[in-house]
Formats: sequence, C-alpha cells, structure tokens
Amino acid sequence: MAIPESKNHLNFLHRPSPSLNYSTTPTFETLAFEEVRSSSEKPCTLTAFVLHGLLGSGSNWRSFSQSLASSCSSEWRMVLVDLRNHGKSANIEGLNPPHDIFNAAKDLANLVKSHGWAWPDVVIGHSWGGKVALQFAQSCATGDYGESVALPKQLWVLDSVPGEGRLENSYEVEKILKVLQSLPSSLPSGKWLVNHLIELGFSDILAEWIGSCLKKSGEQETLTFKPEAVIQMLNSFWETSYWSFLEHPPKGMEINIVVAEKSDAWKPDVIQRLESLENQKESAAEGEVSVHVLPNSGHWVHVDNPKGLLEIMSPKISSLST
Repeated sequence: MAIPESKNHLNFLHRPSPSLNYSTTPTFETLAFEEVRSSSEKPCTLTAFVLHGLLGSGSNWRSFSQSLASSCSSEWRMVLVDLRNHGKSANIEGLNPPHDIFNAAKDLANLVKSHGWAWPDVVIGHSWGGKVALQFAQSCATGDYGESVALPKQLWVLDSVPGEGRLENSYEVEKILKVLQSLPSSLPSGKWLVNHLIELGFSDILAEWIGSCLKKSGEQETLTFKPEAVIQMLNSFWETSYWSFLEHPPKGMEINIVVAEKSDAWKPDVIQRLESLENQKESAAEGEVSVHVLPNSGHWVHVDNPKGLLEIMSPKISSLST
C-alpha cells in the first residue's frame, strides 16, 4: 500500500528541477498517467513505468521520479501511472472487474497499445504495484499481450513480498474499508471523516491517510476510490504468488527486489528464500534476481530514504543507456 505524499513529504523530497519536463495526459479509456522527462530538449528513447501502491496514485512518486530522471541520461521518461480505481483512473469507464493483479497488469499493456508506445524498458512498482509489475513481466513472457511485446529489461519491486499471505496490520485496513462502504458517497469534509474514523477506534495515522484520499464534489467531498473495488484488489494481493516466476526469470531480465530495513513485511524465511534466488542463476537462458536492503527505511521507501533508494536504483537504470 502507498500513502499519498503530504505537504511535509513534498517539502522533504526534492523540488522539480528546472531541466525536467513533466505533463499530465487527458483521460482516455485507458489508464491516466503523468510523464516526467529527463530532458525537454532531446527525444526520450527509454521508458520506465512507475506504479504506486494501494490507495495511492502516480503523483505520490513525482518527486522521487524527478530525482531519478535527472540522475539518468537525457534519454529517459518516467510514466507515473494511476492504476485502476486510483487517482485519475478511478472514474474511467471500461476498467471492469475483477479488480485484481492480473487485470491491473493488463491495463498497462492496453495503455502501451492504445498510445502506440514502445514497451517499457523498466517497470518500477511499490507495494501493491510491485506485484502488478511482476504480473506484467510474467504476462509479457508468456505471450498474454501478443507476439509483438518486448520484455522489460529491469523490474524493480519495492518493499513488496512476492508470495502469498497477509500482514498483521492488513486486518485494520480491511476493517476500515468496510466502514467506508457503509458511508454515504458524499462526505462533509476530510476533517469530518478523520474524526469519525478516530471515534470508531482507528489509529490517527490510518484515519489521516484515508482522509487524504478525498476530492472536492460541490460543497462536499467524495472518496477517490471505490471501497468495494479496493477490497477486491487487496484480496488479490494476498492471494497471488510470484515465487515460481522469480525462480526462473526470463532471459535478459533483471529483477531487483528492494527490502526496506525497518519494514515489518519481511519474515526471515522470505529473506532467506530471496537470497538463495540471488545466488542461483541456473543457466544463461534465464534472467537474474538481485536483492537490495534499503537502510533506515520503513515501507514508504521513497519518503523514508529517497537518497538511499536513488543510490541503489540510478546506477543500474542508467546502465541501460549505454
């Protein structure tokens, strides 16, 4: 899951560099997105998709993506996607259920095809978006999107456990989503919602997080997502596993798993399994898995330690330019 950037978070991260060019697309039948380019003067020949977590949006990753783009060559553009039922994609018609990992990844393929783009060179996914990235790569490899598809050269899975299973704090999130289902579609204000959730016993942090997921609708405010759809998405996250894909990654693909040092998502046996994959490249016919530990960071890797994350990612992504 991914928390939207608060004003404090935006101040904490780098402000946009004057040399960067970014724009927001109009909404089509496919996903909404925003672009960050490393240069406004040169054409971009390399593309990275950036995928947010549950209840987030592409804009959560704008500050970090600007820093990443500026640290790479002038050939790069970062496409910050609003996944189905999130951000500006929340009201797009045609993103039909089931709202699961498989269809969220297929949305990305439809986005590529509808705009006539080249397939992305890199896919970066945080939390829920990490599994979407894995599914996208797996579907590319198995031909789900057609014969013309080109595999991503790099996959970045940021603090997203690749296997099945629930986290201990997931039950509170599920409970709050069910409460939101029972509320009217229009709410007096974000402050009212936050106070209401706190009165029901939810933590201040969780209540504030949900309160930030509102948009203005006349004199009142509405949620930027449909709770029932998010519940489907959350269940899909817990029920899907990509261990078999990680055990035999496609040739030419490097899958980078970033483990946040202070995240409570990682059990010792999971870390051990990842490390064994890192050392296990069986043949030249397969890709490889790399594991990176991000120090001094909890789950919100792009906020807790953006500099450290940039130091891990930038050299590898920049190497694709040469």
